[in-house]
Amino acid sequence: MRSSFGLRSRPRAHPRSLTLPRLRTPARRRLAGLLAAVLTAAAVLTGTVVQAQAADTPISQGRPVTASSLENAAYPAGLAVDGNGGTRWSSSAADNQWIQVDLGANASINRVVLDWEAAYASAYQVQVSATGASWVTVRVVAGATGGRQTLDLSATGRYVRVLATTRATAWGVSLWEFQVFGALGTQTVPPGAVRVAEFLADCPYSHRLPDDPIVFPGLPGASHMHSFFGNNATNGNSNLGSLETAGGTCNPVADISSYWVPTLYADNVPVEPTGTTFYYLGEGVRDDVIANTQPFPRGLRIVAGNAKSTGPQDNTISRWSCLWAGQVNPSHDFVNCPAGTMLESYLDFPQCWNGKDLDSADHKSHMAYPVGGACPATHPVPVPKLRQVLRYPVTGDPSRLRLASGPGYTMHGDFFNVWPAAEMERRVRDCINPIVKCGADGRP
Repeated sequence: MRSSFGLRSRPRAHPRSLTLPRLRTPARRRLAGLLAAVLTAAAVLTGTVVQAQAADTPISQGRPVTASSLENAAYPAGLAVDGNGGTRWSSSAADNQWIQVDLGANASINRVVLDWEAAYASAYQVQVSATGASWVTVRVVAGATGGRQTLDLSATGRYVRVLATTRATAWGVSLWEFQVFGALGTQTVPPGAVRVAEFLADCPYSHRLPDDPIVFPGLPGASHMHSFFGNNATNGNSNLGSLETAGGTCNPVADISSYWVPTLYADNVPVEPTGTTFYYLGEGVRDDVIANTQPFPRGLRIVAGNAKSTGPQDNTISRWSCLWAGQVNPSHDFVNCPAGTMLESYLDFPQCWNGKDLDSADHKSHMAYPVGGACPATHPVPVPKLRQVLRYPVTGDPSRLRLASGPGYTMHGDFFNVWPAAEMERRVRDCINPIVKCGADGRP
């Protein structure tokens, strides 16, 4: 319906106002003054020293802002970044509406706060850009319920956009405040740092079982034989809860993730690798995508390669080569390594996540490989590229070799992320985002 002024009318506040009325600016000032007086009096009575603290001012406040649409001229985009909780931006009644702010310079972004009016987005994305032309999604939110939402981030960009993909009501979407927090200016690269976006974990062989807690969860013995690295407790019944209480073989010890591959056999005798390094990389994408790579979420499961390959071209993600024998061309099948060398296996995992699912029915669809230097729209969140490098003490005739899954081109790998969130976040922030080569300790 429309009001007597010709504008559509609807509740001006989120349903939370039924229990606590929304205070506009003058009332907020009066309430703030009253609370300050009460706190000061309490300090005098108790002898406590109360120090005034400066407010954490958003770097977005008062900055130029644009939007995909307006409900009408009364609710322009600038009202979402004016620092006034009683004014708002409101879009037209459609999905896929956006609002974006120009921070004026590249910034390290650590938090976005969204204060939704009653017309909120139930699903939306937070995106960043260095130029305002190409965007990187750094957070996907689904099942949102409105109100005030705080999103902790590790992102870099000059422009920040909220894309409301699904609205929760028949109206458009409306924000009282759209706040971006962080610091202008990008991270400083340490002097002498090698400009490669990388950190790593060395995770020696742990044990061997015919189990696969990703493909055959709860079914011990249902899989072909696998060789496990990292977490010592991995078996057919493993889940995040059981893995995070166990130890592992990795350097750093903070990484208790589980990694596994089909066991290699030489003359039908199992052979385990003596070199087992798992690299976390920022490569294969544009620099602005690297700068906004996000940490793996805990519990994420990824499978790379094709255990059911019928030929070398069915599995171009994995390759075999020889250590110290560059004259031997890499191949998707086993290669003949000369004496004094070692057989190497390389496997690259996908680095684009759909932002929602920790696994999928086929254990692959929630992840994707980049296209044209960026993540596809279906999988908009960039995460580190996991590269698995295994070195086996075997040489000579490759016809002696087989994997538990079949020929060399059936090589595949599984990853169950059990990194502590803070350790993973630090390494992505300090190594991947600024393009700095770090060691196992996550430091240059």
